[in-house]
Amino acid sequence: MPNALITTILISASSVLFLATVSPEASDTIVNDIPPSIIVSPQIPEYAFLAGEQVPLNSFSVRENFDKELIINTYRHSSSILYLKRASRWFPIIEPILEENGIPNDFKYLAVIESGLTQAVSPAGASGFWQFMKKTAPEYGLEITLTVDERYHVEKSTHAACLYLLESYEKFGNWALSAASYNMGMSGVEKRLESQGVESYWDLHLNSETGRYVYRILAVKAVLSN
Repeated sequence: MPNALITTILISASSVLFLATVSPEASDTIVNDIPPSIIVSPQIPEYAFLAGEQVPLNSFSVRENFDKELIINTYRHSSSILYLKRASRWFPIIEPILEENGIPNDFKYLAVIESGLTQAVSPAGASGFWQFMKKTAPEYGLEITLTVDERYHVEKSTHAACLYLLESYEKFGNWALSAASYNMGMSGVEKRLESQGVESYWDLHLNSETGRYVYRILAVKAVLSN
């Protein structure tokens, strides 16, 4: 008889012997002490807004995409707890800078999905809370030398992100496209708007990452706000 099968039989036999020696009262206690896991689909709100702009939840595809990200982010418990802890420390620093630069408060959640509010480094080399690339960062006022990298300076990198978002908003005229461009670049968004003949992020067909990007912001906003 193979060793693996012998081991399985022995474990099963041990389990039966253990259960046989446990009194009914003790058995009930063991079961009852384990809290039930309640898994439900989070309810999609009747209305949703990103930076003051209403999300067209009457569109089936928009509603379905939002539902998907809401479910995914609702059940990422460890990440959500860490986001909440970090947000209590960093949002009070980020929020006034956004306000000072005329950027809607909702964009603090962009930093959450970019880096988890950590000094992260992506495989492509994007760094810091706002994930600036080394080549792009100096264009928005961040110093990078052999001894200094201001992508890791939370206040300065937040100001730099504001400059980018303002430039993008001036180009596209709405915040959803501005948020999408943070992920794939302004030229990338512009080319896809032109090639597909649409004007809204919600009507665009995009790669998986950018296609999920704004919905992830909405989902993280919903989770951390509730």
